Amino acid sequence: MADRLKAVLVGCGGMSRAWLKAAAEIPDLELVGLVDLREEAARQRAEEYGLDSAATGTDLAAVLEQTAPDVVFDCTIPESHVGVTVEALRRGCHVLGEKPLADSMEHARQAVAAAEQAGRIYAVIQNRRYDPRIRRLRAFLASGALGPLTTLNSDFYIGAHFGGFRDRMEHVLLLDMAIHTFDAARFLSGADPVAVYCKEWNPSGSWYDHDASAIAVFEMTGGLVYTYRGSWCAEGLNTSWEADWRVIGERGSLTWDGGEDMRAQVVSEAGEFRSKLADVEIPPHDPGEKFGGHAGLLREFVRCVRAGETPETVCTDNIKSLAMVFGAIESAETGRRVEISW
Repeated sequence: MADRLKAVLVGCGGMSRAWLKAAAEIPDLELVGLVDLREEAARQRAEEYGLDSAATGTDLAAVLEQTAPDVVFDCTIPESHVGVTVEALRRGCHVLGEKPLADSMEHARQAVAAAEQAGRIYAVIQNRRYDPRIRRLRAFLASGALGPLTTLNSDFYIGAHFGGFRDRMEHVLLLDMAIHTFDAARFLSGADPVAVYCKEWNPSGSWYDHDASAIAVFEMTGGLVYTYRGSWCAEGLNTSWEADWRVIGERGSLTWDGGEDMRAQVVSEAGEFRSKLADVEIPPHDPGEKFGGHAGLLREFVRCVRAGETPETVCTDNIKSLAMVFGAIESAETGRRVEISW
């Protein structure tokens, strides 16, 4: 492998700016190609980020042949993820892609199988894991201070007036946003999904064409129950984008507003009708390299490619979060409890 990893970025829409900005901060990474359905978009990004020597084009296979990269960054729309990923893996490239992993579980399994067959890394941008606050929270929960966890609740309520394609999407909240919160539930609890019951609806006054609100109850491994309540058409008293959380263990509870407010209490004395409780400090936590959203994920991905290690958001793990999304959608469509598999 050359001194600098060579990378091709596919998909030069608005999201590509976050990738290119983060990539520019990694000294041993060189962008050698940009691909988009509109070659003008690829050329524009190359000019915008000073990538004068980068190849540009509309044909991924041709640009891969021309540049022989080590890694491919997939910033395309979800419907294109499996095609881009499988082509890159087939040519021996490692892949880091935007969420969601795929637009269906069938395509997700196809991409995971391609990565395993190629012996290459396929990881997914799950940028909210790389927030120092959630990593601090996870370290505290992993310490066992609350005892074994029994219940997670998350609330996500934002009145988001996007305009454009989201206003017309089916399952807009579950497909476009809930993956972040579902993945955070897995990350915080260390548990994986078993089954789900979900109800979707579109409240009166909604500016979305289809269901923009949902409530889901997930059965998780270890007997834990995780509940999700959310809406993208909730005006007033909005939560943060990270959601509002309550975590309950056998010996205490924790709340987090998705920002800086984290509080925990544990039982200090039991035996009465209500136990006596004591506030507990949630200590600082050093996230190491795992901070900074896209930048943190790119740093870790590059290091893992070089060291032959496995990134935290590798496809074989991330597919479990995606399965929660499609399990919830199936439950909402059928009105029944759905067992989750991946």
